[in-house]
Amino acid sequence: MTTVYDIPADMFIRQAAEELKQNPQIQPPDWAGFAKTGVHKEMPPENEDWWYVRTASVFRRVYIDGPVGTQRIRSIYGGKRNRGPAPSQFRRGSGSVIRKILQQLEAAGYVAHAAEGRMVTAAGRSFLDNIANGLKARTAEVAPGLAKY
Repeated sequence: MTTVYDIPADMFIRQAAEELKQNPQIQPPDWAGFAKTGVHKEMPPENEDWWYVRTASVFRRVYIDGPVGTQRIRSIYGGKRNRGPAPSQFRRGSGSVIRKILQQLEAAGYVAHAAEGRMVTAAGRSFLDNIANGLKARTAEVAPGLAKY
């Protein structure tokens, strides 16, 4: 069985975002159109579907790193804060975005809240592994030489 570990992250996240769009419980909140993804960013994301892409990415990180908490995921999505002539400093990503995404994934039944942090449920693991399996099958059909992924 193919798992998330066997597929390149960029291919996997794009496909998972498309699949998550079909789920009615995963919807961007009203403020997502003009929210920055962290204090280190100057502007909101340009991609209109950024919420689904970030949800797929967070879902993948919980699968790989879980159980994890909001603070650790914020560190993953952080970056350098430009302070002008002063040296740049690391700042974590937006906690509100991460929290809301995790709450939506919990409502969909893909992630569960445990004492150690959030972890992927059996339904979530099946959802992600089915996406990985479909991507591997499609890659084998289109380019047999790339079947190693």
